[in-house]
Amino acid sequence: MGQEKSRPEMEIDPQRIQELCILFMKECPSGDLHLHEFKRIFGLHHNATEEESAYMENVFRSFDTNGDGYIDFMEYIAAVHLILRGKLRDKLAWSFKVFDRDGNGCLDREEVRLVIKIIHEIKKPNDPDAGADVEQIVERIFSLVAKNNDSQISLDEFIEGAEKDPWVMEQLHLDIGPCEWFMEHQENKH
Repeated sequence: MGQEKSRPEMEIDPQRIQELCILFMKECPSGDLHLHEFKRIFGLHHNATEEESAYMENVFRSFDTNGDGYIDFMEYIAAVHLILRGKLRDKLAWSFKVFDRDGNGCLDREEVRLVIKIIHEIKKPNDPDAGADVEQIVERIFSLVAKNNDSQISLDEFIEGAEKDPWVMEQLHLDIGPCEWFMEHQENKH
């Protein structure tokens, strides 16, 4: 999610970022956005799948840079800037952090499998065959990206693989641009 380059027509000016910050303060007058509020804002309800919930928890964790259990205003501003205006390599590094559930700096097969499964569920929620080839996708990603065959993908391998191979990039992102995704979820809320 979030690896596409921002399209020119979706460039967000500082005025719009300021509006998003005002929305944050309305949603979180204390200045702290907790996980349950984060899930609610982005439309994740109690009937969400375990995978969707886990993915949103990882997204939340990636924005909670100091690990205190909530996203404060400065963390929110950094997240908005990254999603709406960040460079491709920065977005890939952020995606890697989201995918790295255990925070060890490498992606193992289970983490990649979970990411692919989640992306397939979100891309094609009503397609029973969407997850059928997850194992093949995971194996192909590892064969294309993991350089030293150690059954792990480092951040550098992840970025290089996604930048060089359009198929890998396609497998590791949603079919929506980060600007559209973020704006849609914020505007749907209001």
